[in-house]
Amino acid sequence: MKPGIPKGTRDFSSTEVAKRNYIFNTIKHSFENFGFQPIETPSFENSSTLMGKYGEEGDRLIFKILNSGDYLKKVDENLLADKDSQKVTSKISEKALRYDLTVPFARYVVQHQNEITFPFKRYQIQPVWRADRPQKGRFREFYQCDADVVGSTSLWQEVEFVQLYDTVFSKLGLKGTTIKINNRKILSGIAEVIGASDKLIDFTVALDKLDKIGKDGVVKEMLEKGISAEAIEKVDPLFNFSGSNQDKLASLEAMLQGSEEGLQGVADLRTVVNNVESLGLDSASLELDVTLARGLNYYTGAIYEVAAPEGVKMGSIGGGGRYDDLTGIFGLKDVSGVGISFGLDRIYLVMEELGLFEAVELPKPKVLFLNFEESESLDKVKAIKTLRQNNIKSEMYPDVASSNNQQKKQWKYATNREIEFVVTTVENGTLVVKNMSTGEQTTCSLDELINKVQ
Repeated sequence: MKPGIPKGTRDFSSTEVAKRNYIFNTIKHSFENFGFQPIETPSFENSSTLMGKYGEEGDRLIFKILNSGDYLKKVDENLLADKDSQKVTSKISEKALRYDLTVPFARYVVQHQNEITFPFKRYQIQPVWRADRPQKGRFREFYQCDADVVGSTSLWQEVEFVQLYDTVFSKLGLKGTTIKINNRKILSGIAEVIGASDKLIDFTVALDKLDKIGKDGVVKEMLEKGISAEAIEKVDPLFNFSGSNQDKLASLEAMLQGSEEGLQGVADLRTVVNNVESLGLDSASLELDVTLARGLNYYTGAIYEVAAPEGVKMGSIGGGGRYDDLTGIFGLKDVSGVGISFGLDRIYLVMEELGLFEAVELPKPKVLFLNFEESESLDKVKAIKTLRQNNIKSEMYPDVASSNNQQKKQWKYATNREIEFVVTTVENGTLVVKNMSTGEQTTCSLDELINKVQ
């Protein structure tokens, strides 16, 4: 049988791993520079931890794990006969792969609340899984790089996350990204003033699809969900909102005069926008997008989404928001949280398309010892041990060359891996070393080689 991997997953070559690690390390360094500390959670959680936290669409995309052993034995025959997959699933699956890092983080905070110093700033870089339809930039297994703060309601956290996005993208050389921002209170306020508060989730889920299905598609979905044509007509200005961020804030303020919650959302957003504008951004721009909803139930305040530079066809490369009551679902009330996520895999694709990986090098030895004589092998390995103790990456070609062709193979190996220094001979503490960049061949001691390489 021909080997293969599941749809929506990928193998990564050494070059790809090196490029991904470059992104990981850049993000990690920035997280720690901003005061965040790392945690990790299990790759799978109890189903009860995850289900019901992401809305109907999110629940459908969670990978369920079958119980161990004869998982069908305890299921009632009548239930099986009814072929109700949801009810059967709850009987045969008690665990699921994590869908994101935010809900597991909320569970972590509740479970470890007595060990945590609040406000708690954590970052987490781990894979997540979604049973989504694979397409460009959308995978079933992918990494998220999250930073969150819990235990603070200050809007300075929202400002800091905009700066964090800008810092990371500046370091990656990814100029021209757009950090879109909205506020869930504004969306609630709009639903209130058009008389559709009872349809808030349906309203926001449909609105969030504007860039994918267009205005007509959004209107059609809203009508199908029972939102009246009259209500939809009232939000028509949203589809064509234009002007500066300040212009949009003024328009929203006028539109939401009948909603206290909506006006609070405008005030919060104005605070964030004004402070970001005062601080300035290096490589990104901040755009108020009133159609941004991010169809997740747990957001209560600011909502973020990052768009790739213009001309690059890619979905969002980052997103997040405030979730004032997320830990409440696990029994810990009044702990406010806000966080963002970087979509590593999409960032990788964008950087590849824009040719931003030129400076990334594969991990490789600085010194390679060729293996032409078995009698020299032990002396070479001893020298390698000393080099490694001096933090110099080095290795010996494993197989002894017994012919000219095999010697050529070893030289080719050194050339293909772009190794800088090649040692051909070690005898009585003297090394014959070739500098592959210049072609110069010299004889030196091990200490001299160490100084030369360092």
